[in-house]
Amino acid sequence: MLIIAGLWLAGTQSAHAEPGSSFDGPGFASLIPPDANDFASARELQERMASGTVTSVQLVERGLARIDALDRQGPGLNAVVEINPDALAIAATLDQERAAGVVRGPLHGLPVLLKDNVDTADSMQTSSGSLALVGQPALEDAAVVQHLRQAGAVVLGKANGAELAGFRDWAIPLGWSGRGGQVRNPWGLDLPVCGSSAGPAAALAAGFAPLSVGTETNGSIICPAYANLVVGLRPTLGLLSQAGLVPLSSWQDTPGPMARSVSDVALLLGAMGPTDGPGVTASPSTDYLGQLDGDALQGKRLGYPLHRWDGSLTIEHPHFSRLAAVLEGAGATLVPIPMVIPNLFSEQLAVLSYDIKRELGRYLRARPGIEARSLADVIAHNRENPGPEGYGQQLLEDAQALEFDEPAYRRAADKLRGDSRMLLDNATAQHVLDALLDLPDGGLRGVGAQAGYPGLNVPAGLDEAGQPVGLYFSGLPFSEASLLSMGFAFEQALGTR
Repeated sequence: MLIIAGLWLAGTQSAHAEPGSSFDGPGFASLIPPDANDFASARELQERMASGTVTSVQLVERGLARIDALDRQGPGLNAVVEINPDALAIAATLDQERAAGVVRGPLHGLPVLLKDNVDTADSMQTSSGSLALVGQPALEDAAVVQHLRQAGAVVLGKANGAELAGFRDWAIPLGWSGRGGQVRNPWGLDLPVCGSSAGPAAALAAGFAPLSVGTETNGSIICPAYANLVVGLRPTLGLLSQAGLVPLSSWQDTPGPMARSVSDVALLLGAMGPTDGPGVTASPSTDYLGQLDGDALQGKRLGYPLHRWDGSLTIEHPHFSRLAAVLEGAGATLVPIPMVIPNLFSEQLAVLSYDIKRELGRYLRARPGIEARSLADVIAHNRENPGPEGYGQQLLEDAQALEFDEPAYRRAADKLRGDSRMLLDNATAQHVLDALLDLPDGGLRGVGAQAGYPGLNVPAGLDEAGQPVGLYFSGLPFSEASLLSMGFAFEQALGTR
């Protein structure tokens, strides 16, 4: 999703939390009695299933009960757009296999939610939130879903998110789709949910599942992870396969893991890939969990932008100053770096506009049983079915009006990626850094996405005003293991896990 640095808070929800102590999200114990498994980590749940204290069927049943009480009723979070009707049967089979001594992999029996732009070859839709894409389900699982099933995951359902990765109209609130409505934040219904992976993030925060899969183009994992106080990783572009994703732009699209802890994100990432396609220039290790080190910040040099997007000193921001002290206490050296975040808005818009016009049509033509076969068909459907909100589709219409110009596209795409990579590469090399840091609403988040480099959001609680706090780690290509380890050490230093 396209998010302009510093302006993402404009996409707030219209609904408001109940005043005073009557609002008790994200646990919502007043609406559904708590269960010990609701917010347990994936690792804890695996241990409990191995010991026989809980079954996969019980985890699925509990997730469905919370979805019914909190998504369909109660606060109406709208985080889940569709339940997998086969989830309980799949969980029962996995329980039988475990009882027979067969464990498929590290996710055996664990419920996982998928963003609604990830293909599944079952009875569920893959619509990217657009009613124009509703029809016959996909014929094949997305590549990452194939890996998840091989690892033993139970696909619990599809999570709601911004329609067509948020690329429909400027005026549409972040986290809204025509198919699923407005995702709402479990920490406070008047808080923003941010980018297009809002549903996967909100579902984690509300305890619907221990793991979820989002996708990112520009901020769509990092920003909702921050807004909903969960962990989100944008992998290096090409580490995980794009096959089976409803596209916005292959120039930047990537699936990525989301969870409530860094260790669970590491576990999920190892089960999601690597990619089966071309473009990977390194051989990534899949044992990210085994490489986590609670002392990983010791001796690390971490750079951060001297100034924020509004010109203020980053170190003077109350959130950053507090988190900087935690990092330094864990042994890291922080290095302020004067840097100018390049203004690549026009290049980003051009690339996304060109790409969605040709790539969405290519995807639709490969999906039998969907009436829309092109971007023009999607636009026509929206005009004929405006919906009660009456939202427009200016971004789609502007993209459709473009006459494809290959040289112009290449200039925009090369500048977008080249300038972003140059900034990150130069800062890292000149200051001998192990990683870069920023607040999640800062400019580095977008630069990393445009570069195709990995980024990690680690939550750090709510501030006195009830606003989310987090820290964004940015690394060079295929540095996921290092980023996760530093994020894990930061999480331990915070005392949140």
